[in-house]
Amino acid sequence: MVLPHKLILASGSPRRLELLRQAGIEPDHLLPTDVDETPRRAEHPRTLARRLSREKAEAARKALKGDPQWPNRFILSADTVVARGRRVLDKTELVNEASSALYMLSGRTHRVYTGVCLVTPNDALRQKVVETRVRFKRLSRMEVESYLASGEWRDKAGGYAIQGLAGAFVAKLVGSYSNVVGLPLLETVNLLTGEGYDVHAGWLEPERSAVQ
Repeated sequence: MVLPHKLILASGSPRRLELLRQAGIEPDHLLPTDVDETPRRAEHPRTLARRLSREKAEAARKALKGDPQWPNRFILSADTVVARGRRVLDKTELVNEASSALYMLSGRTHRVYTGVCLVTPNDALRQKVVETRVRFKRLSRMEVESYLASGEWRDKAGGYAIQGLAGAFVAKLVGSYSNVVGLPLLETVNLLTGEGYDVHAGWLEPERSAVQ
């Protein structure tokens, strides 16, 4: 008897969960992982995204080791990095951090990298890094102050969320929009499909039960 594949999302991001659901994929379990996201010295943003996505996947794999509940599981993890040149823009916790980030991005092009990592049921590891270029319009002081007052910048890399009010700041985008939100759907679905996960099962069945 062949057991059906299960999908574990090693992330607590509601945006990544929403994107997967948009593609008709409902994870069977959510397993957020806690890893040190500090960049290494001279580490390129692309390399950082790749490394952190792998570390998150490996942390989830370690947490599930020997658990008989998940004998035939895929583990999916991701990490998104916003960078201006080689400078990584962290998640903003304070208003002055968000203000600095927005003025740094104003009128300029920055890059968003998302590392996606998949651990297969036979413990093979597959990775992909997707890059999107985003150019902001030149922001006025009123626009920055109004956006700061909205609170959308909290806990957002680069101090903004493209799927919210900051979408009005984007003058040009080259690449994947969902990548900037937090998970490149095309590449993620291709990764899952290529390893034998049936991404279309949820398109044909009634709504699956809520994640555990």
